Amino acid sequence: MAAKKKLPSPITILFIVIVIAAIATWLLPAGEYNSLTYSNNTFTVSTAAGDKTLPAAQHTLDSLKILITLDKFKSGDIFKPVAIPGTYHKIKSNKQGITEVIEAPVKGLYDSSDIIFFLLFIGGFIAVLQETGALEQGIAALSYRMKGQEAWLIIIITFFFTFCGAAEGMAEEGLAFYPILVPLYLAAGYDLLVPLAVIFAGTNTGNMASFSNPFSTVIASNAAGISWTDGFTERVVFFAITTAITIWYIVRYAQKVKKDPAASLVYRFDGAVTSPFAALEHVEGAKVKLGAKNGLQIFIFLAAIGLMIGGFIAGWSMTAVTALFAVAAVLMAVIGRIPEKVFIQKFIEGAKALLSVVLIVGVARGVTFILNDGHISGTLLYYSAMLVGKMPGVAFILMMLVLYMVFTLFISSSSGMAVLTMPIFGSLAVIIGVPGKEIVNAYLFGMGIMGLVTPTGMMLPSLDIARVSVKAWLRFAYPLMILLLIVSAIFLVVGVL
Repeated sequence: MAAKKKLPSPITILFIVIVIAAIATWLLPAGEYNSLTYSNNTFTVSTAAGDKTLPAAQHTLDSLKILITLDKFKSGDIFKPVAIPGTYHKIKSNKQGITEVIEAPVKGLYDSSDIIFFLLFIGGFIAVLQETGALEQGIAALSYRMKGQEAWLIIIITFFFTFCGAAEGMAEEGLAFYPILVPLYLAAGYDLLVPLAVIFAGTNTGNMASFSNPFSTVIASNAAGISWTDGFTERVVFFAITTAITIWYIVRYAQKVKKDPAASLVYRFDGAVTSPFAALEHVEGAKVKLGAKNGLQIFIFLAAIGLMIGGFIAGWSMTAVTALFAVAAVLMAVIGRIPEKVFIQKFIEGAKALLSVVLIVGVARGVTFILNDGHISGTLLYYSAMLVGKMPGVAFILMMLVLYMVFTLFISSSSGMAVLTMPIFGSLAVIIGVPGKEIVNAYLFGMGIMGLVTPTGMMLPSLDIARVSVKAWLRFAYPLMILLLIVSAIFLVVGVL
């Protein structure tokens, strides 16, 4: 039997993307838009000739044809440099060579330090919880209670992730749930792809339908010069439909695997993959009770997760949320009477287990450095604006959806994408007569669809922690992407007509 061909490892894939981005800096002319930054009650306009200071007043924004109102800057809703419409200019080329390609992953790791330490501390926190035995006992108890109703585990938990994605933009935080959900779904008779889909596809679908996400909908709406509540009802309806489609798609696959394990895409493409997390070990049919001590530890775990989600909504820094998991780990160790040396050992082992994940996160950020230092992000935006500038409304909004899908392959940051593109495309929408909320929707939908497969986003870290190959995931994801694309296109066209 011929050996199965496998795609390169996640880090190799990202390095290939970095090389492609570097090649693009040799093929495309360098150019950029002037940008506007607010600080200390003044505006700073950055141009090729240098920076100049302007008064922080509405007439300044109006003169620059920026649709954002002054209060959005003063309140902190807009905190990144904003591209100024009509100011694109070519600049001296800064082609990215071998040195820049080699340095890009290192720069990405430095720039991602906050997320990296957050993930390492989550790894340590989970390892301590596993050492107490509370995690295994809690999962076993839940597995026993849901016996024969496993599909509801998918329905309820997927809805939780889609809601968190839509409400507060959950992304990296989802990685904390794999140690709990992987053993749970495997015990229910599913494969490794099911917990991956529940967490990753769930949060991604939620982000796609964001109705109050401060990191995408709010920033993008402000940058487009509209209220983030404009289009709220439409996005809630879109959230309900896309969530239902995603849940149906995952349940359909999971039930097929449960009936016939050979139907598993993981088995077909990857073979017999070992779970990265400890399997449940309890007698079949035996009732599992959660002890008082372990129950308290599970409560601390759930409280930490809840505070993390609430903290991000409230604007906590990554440092504060990271410290939260350190405190929670210590509390669980004290309750479990884990010796100090064992606690440190397990915490380090847990952090080490996520080392490959944090390397992927950092290397992915390196792509952004190549594009920014090569000064081609503005060029891509300029030519895209020229392409759609004279299109009729329906063609314009559908092309916007396609463009955002393409942009997402290189720019995975939702806030970065918003402040770079929304001032430009928002101005074009006014000229063409397309509602501003539909530009925001095209941005959300495009990033959401392509977010399922973009190598610079959370796909590769999620696949790595779940031990699912890129090939297996792509085979699972593309039919779902087609369904979501059709629904997105219908919503956008209806919104423009």
